[in-house]
Amino acid sequence: MKYMLLIYNNAESRKAIEADMDTVMAKVDEIMSELQASGEFVGGMALAETSRTVQVRDGVPVVTDGPFVEAKELMAGYITVDVESLERATEIAARWPDAALCAMEIRPVIGEVE
Repeated sequence: MKYMLLIYNNAESRKAIEADMDTVMAKVDEIMSELQASGEFVGGMALAETSRTVQVRDGVPVVTDGPFVEAKELMAGYITVDVESLERATEIAARWPDAALCAMEIRPVIGEVE
């Protein structure tokens, strides 16, 4: 089953990452190497802190910039894995450095857009 592991961070976790970038990236590299070797890694991306939200109300697009750095948590990126169980996805998420610094969210992938 495929799961998307959403990586969240906040101002405090970003400072911790920046202060110890080499250690954090070494942990990420270790996990990524294992996932690639096992064939469980599907894909992933880091995301910029800026975004835009579009909502259509009464047929009119309403565009809002954000999230803002003042927001409590921002989605910083994601990885997609193809694993045997939710427990395995949880194990991977728990090892990701951002889980200790802020949060990881696990979402089952129920379909792919072609």
